[in-house]
Amino acid sequence: MPLLSVTKVNMKVSNKSSKVNRAWLNDHVNDTYVKLAKKEGYRARAAYKLQEIDETFRLIKPGDLVVDLGSAPGAWSQYARRRMSPKTATGGGAAAGALNGRIIALDILPMEPVEGVLFLQGDFREDEVLQRLALELQGSKADLVVSDMAPNLSGIESADSARIEHLVELAIEFSTMHLKPQGALVAKVFHGGGYDQLVKRFRETFELVKPFKPKASRDRSSETFLVGLRLKPR
Repeated sequence: MPLLSVTKVNMKVSNKSSKVNRAWLNDHVNDTYVKLAKKEGYRARAAYKLQEIDETFRLIKPGDLVVDLGSAPGAWSQYARRRMSPKTATGGGAAAGALNGRIIALDILPMEPVEGVLFLQGDFREDEVLQRLALELQGSKADLVVSDMAPNLSGIESADSARIEHLVELAIEFSTMHLKPQGALVAKVFHGGGYDQLVKRFRETFELVKPFKPKASRDRSSETFLVGLRLKPR
């Protein structure tokens, strides 16, 4: 009997997990932004999050130096590439014109090449990787740093909050050293433990700070983006 009971429990858990997976897959397949990304040649629906942020705050322009942190699979780099290519064909994620500016992308995961984008693979938390990234800036300051970084979540709220906070803190620190005075930082954060502290850090660092949740962010997601404009004098 105990064995049968355990089997029944396992079957219930398995069935519940299957239902959740099927529901997620159904939502994903029918998602407006997923369909649009496929149509327009973007690698992920996340491109439309950056697009809405950019259109709201007018962040990206030809000639800019953009640093894309947590770049894989490359949708944000694709969008920035397109904005910095005046001859880009309308309605395509892949840029058609010459890149006017520079984009440096970094991720711990591999990323398929995006034409004209310099990609570095490595862990942003490691000093050696930060030094490589700084070296590739060639002494120039960035106009924009965008961070879609997120750690692997454990499900333990306190530990996950600490990991998220650490990544955002690193992005802020990098920006204070490598961003132009009139530049901007966009970083993904999550509501919950540590959120208020991150907003405070942004306000200590930037003259103007705006929390922003794009329409392309799923309603059930706790993610939002902090936009910091113009570095405060140090």
